[in-house]
Amino acid sequence: MSTKIPFQLVKDQTFFESLNDWLGDTLYDDLTEKGFECRDEQIYMAFQIEQALKDKNVLLAEAGVGTGKTIAYLLPALAYARYTGKPAVISCADETLIDQLIKEEGDIQKLSQALDLSIDVRLAKARNQYICLKRLEETSNRTDEEFVDLVEDELPDFIYADRSLQSVFPYGVRSDYPYLKDEEWEMINYHPIQQCAACDIRNRCGQTIHRNHYREAVDLIICSHDFYMEHLWTKESRVRQGQLPLLPEVSMVVFDEGHLLEYSAQRALTYEVQEQTIVQLLERIMVDGIREKSLQLMEQLLDVHELFFKQLREHATQNDNERLTINKNDEMMRLAKKAVSLSNELLEEFVFEGELYVIPEYDLKIVEEYLEQYIYSMELFADQNDAVDWLENRRDESTLLIMPRLVTSILKEKLFTGEMPIVFSSATLSVEKSFDYLAYSLGIESYQSFSIESPFDYENVMKIHLEQGVHEDNIERLSMLLSEEEQTLVLFNSKQSMMEAYEKLPLELQVLVAYEGERSLSSLVKDFQQRKVQVFFSYHLWEGLDLPNESLTRVIIFDLPFPPKDPLFEARRQYAEDAFDEVDLPFMLLRLRQGIGRLIRTSEDAGSIHLFVEPERSELLPVIERVLPVPFS
Repeated sequence: MSTKIPFQLVKDQTFFESLNDWLGDTLYDDLTEKGFECRDEQIYMAFQIEQALKDKNVLLAEAGVGTGKTIAYLLPALAYARYTGKPAVISCADETLIDQLIKEEGDIQKLSQALDLSIDVRLAKARNQYICLKRLEETSNRTDEEFVDLVEDELPDFIYADRSLQSVFPYGVRSDYPYLKDEEWEMINYHPIQQCAACDIRNRCGQTIHRNHYREAVDLIICSHDFYMEHLWTKESRVRQGQLPLLPEVSMVVFDEGHLLEYSAQRALTYEVQEQTIVQLLERIMVDGIREKSLQLMEQLLDVHELFFKQLREHATQNDNERLTINKNDEMMRLAKKAVSLSNELLEEFVFEGELYVIPEYDLKIVEEYLEQYIYSMELFADQNDAVDWLENRRDESTLLIMPRLVTSILKEKLFTGEMPIVFSSATLSVEKSFDYLAYSLGIESYQSFSIESPFDYENVMKIHLEQGVHEDNIERLSMLLSEEEQTLVLFNSKQSMMEAYEKLPLELQVLVAYEGERSLSSLVKDFQQRKVQVFFSYHLWEGLDLPNESLTRVIIFDLPFPPKDPLFEARRQYAEDAFDEVDLPFMLLRLRQGIGRLIRTSEDAGSIHLFVEPERSELLPVIERVLPVPFS
């Protein structure tokens, strides 16, 4: 594959001067001749990115829908990757956006064909997007679920056959199994307790094969924000342990839908303690021949752990979403500290157990690694610091989550160092023309920025209808709208709100609706795009969903997208002088603009927005109307 810079370097010009000329020639002439639309906004954005590359600075690039942001960043990213000899990373908000970027009719493919460039593009997906062969085997042994047999039948022959590793190929990603429900996938995918380094079939694991594949990328690595943040947080520890970082050294990073990076950073820093995981792991190593002292410590730890979770459940308060607020007390703290003490004692005993070889080495390694993470998490919970913690119920199991609050300082230290150019691309990075909200939340001190409007004639292609009424009236109005045959995306603020609305619909309307969570998101989006589904309910797809032309002609925003009343956002509110103006309102306005942006994706699109606003929020209508592309009809 050619790795040449896609333009000629000359002696009397720097690389950046040559890049500037090439961008102009390509965007004004070459692509226009191939049928691409010449857009001044796109050209301006490309030149701003070129300047950010030269300065090795952070660029907040806010460009409206229809600007052609993807091509504006792909061209300089490709050239810079080949100039530096290191691939560029394009980080997307989620797996759905990745699929849209790399699809056959996507911008990368179009660009490659138009410019006769062979672009080396490789995917780096989050670890939970891969099948774990060990977990698949365990699930197969304990259940008769039909989906397990289907997945096993589709596994490549080389996994268990005695064949050369030269015949292996990447396999086993979530998108390969669109028929699986989310809860089914979560029974067989990678889980953090798995010890890949000690796994006897890691060389034939789909995740390992994918890792080896994308590390050899020349031009572009496409990943999710979650994955990039996981790479950032684990890079130093993986190197200390003699492992490769999740990503190779790269030349630059583009964060597409970059306004969502903060939440990915928080997720990557969040530690989990499940109610049943430690029970399952310890019971797994309670084998014949284990020393009495180790056995007694394990039983004591399980008793304390059970009492600790009993306390959590009894003192947890329900919020707007799945995050429950924990009301801490002395007994809860005592049990947490006791669990830490017993876990440390148990780790000391495992040193002797390892020398006896009674416990299988792989199982013992998993338990040791898990206990170290368990100790760290429980200490973080029990210490009087500014960590944020909450309880969630997942698949009938309670899970404690703990997140250090220092996301901004860690990002400042590990990402925004001034050593690598970083581009944030989105239609919504500012709040009423100010970038302060985003910069402050990410810890960005020095940056370049610009904001350009969408080139679309919204006045003639979009109507926004205000729907005002109490909740029950809104359900009735929603039913009336859905009875009209139209490709409709309905956006909700939470899964709870979505399911409540779905369950209150008449049965004859329920059959028209596909809702997020009933199967893989990518398959739902594909069916909706192909008009096999008329109505799509979602609580995540406020941004990034690209459904042009007749695929989507109406967007219904059923809830104003305020952040939830939960421990995570409550912590942010505590550190704000005016919680509503500094946290809730900016978040809602950004997300609202994104949701509205789903409707008009090309110059041929037209349709309507229905915005539901309950009476108690009517005082916000003036500020809402200021951020709308067109006034209310």
